[in-house]
Amino acid sequence: MMSFMEKAAMKSFDNPDEIRTFPKGKLELITVGGRKIGRATFEPGWDSSTCVTSIMRFMRNDPPSFQYHMSGTLMVSMDDGTEVECRAGDVSLLPAGYDIKVVGDEPVVVVDFQGFEQ
Repeated sequence: MMSFMEKAAMKSFDNPDEIRTFPKGKLELITVGGRKIGRATFEPGWDSSTCVTSIMRFMRNDPPSFQYHMSGTLMVSMDDGTEVECRAGDVSLLPAGYDIKVVGDEPVVVVDFQGFEQ
């Protein structure tokens, strides 16, 4: 039986396996080597507490995320009161329990290697 690292695999977000849309955003999902990876685009004014709660049951107990931030600025507010501002080029590891919102007029694009599959 072949393990995850024994075979090369490649997939492009140009042809995602699935696209989910929600107010002021979208999520594109691909599966590579048995792992789901998501690319999310959040438009200016997007806020997790208002834009996806009713659609995806996105609560403050959302899944942990491991993200590469491609563009824009995202404010992360953790349940413990910590706030982190993530910008293009940043990598973030977020435990469960946070809200996020777009800061400024530029769309935010993030690639998530852990949390978006849920």
